Amino acid sequence: MPRQVDYDSRRRRIVAAAFALVSEQGLEGMTMRDVATRAGVSVGAVQRCFSSKEEMMAAVVEDMNERVSTRARDRIADSADPDSAATMLKHTLAGIMPHDEPTLAETRAWLAFAAHSAVTPAVAVVQRKHYEGLAELIALLLRTAQASGDVRSDADADGEADTLIALADGLSMQILTGRLTTDSALATLDRQLTALRAAQ
Repeated sequence: MPRQVDYDSRRRRIVAAAFALVSEQGLEGMTMRDVATRAGVSVGAVQRCFSSKEEMMAAVVEDMNERVSTRARDRIADSADPDSAATMLKHTLAGIMPHDEPTLAETRAWLAFAAHSAVTPAVAVVQRKHYEGLAELIALLLRTAQASGDVRSDADADGEADTLIALADGLSMQILTGRLTTDSALATLDRQLTALRAAQ
């Protein structure tokens, strides 16, 4: 009797292997053959899960997006005031930034994909969707914090959301290059958030 294949499990293994190769070697290391070897499957198995390298890249980016979201939710749940919009705002932004080797690997891979998205529409769509959703969430949290009196009422929520996301992205690059530590980058983020707080 033929052995039944768990395609979801195989797909996750392939995505994990592709992510590891990109974070270690850049996109040059993410060939179908190398991914198959890293995942412990045949090239044919990779091709049955993903019809093209571009489709596989998009799946890796989606997986990274989910990890960032999960990390932000965990940080919020572990905070002293998890129901506060200001707390959610801070930890959502902090969750984007690398703070240990696994998250540094994510940042390396994200930047590799970001550079490649200019010539790979499938990857660009996934990354753009991530940023659009993140901007909507940050703007919503800012408006909620404004309603509770934690953020200045005159702040432009949509504009500030774009600024905060750009800041978190830029700080991630500074951490990656070693110019800033995670603590100093978080302090910079805190200063920007403090500037948005309403006078008490």
